[in-house]
Amino acid sequence: MRAGVLARLRMVGGINGVWEGAGVSAAAPFVVLGDVAASDWGTKDAVGRELRVAVTVRDRGDSPARVETLAGEVEAAVAALPRELDGWRVASVVLLRSSVVASGKGAWAAMVDHRVRVLAG
Repeated sequence: MRAGVLARLRMVGGINGVWEGAGVSAAAPFVVLGDVAASDWGTKDAVGRELRVAVTVRDRGDSPARVETLAGEVEAAVAALPRELDGWRVASVVLLRSSVVASGKGAWAAMVDHRVRVLAG
């Protein structure tokens, strides 16, 4: 699933890279794929997972305008995940949260979190 999300995020234009985890020292704007937490979402006859996918867009500038635009593109990229991914069938993708915060002088962060429900198949 991470590979599928990473592939979609790398299609977002106007960023200087997509990274996994924290500690990135890339030039802004860039995207970080954070935790992908999984819990059971199976049925009697099918293995399933509910995934929480956390993505952060980091930028620098006088206003949050660019990071807001990029956050919208990240949201659309995750929502457009292929319905078949490496042995899993995507049942639904739902935006849980999208927020923009100042993270220092001239620094902005947009958090975009999705719930992705998948069934083995």
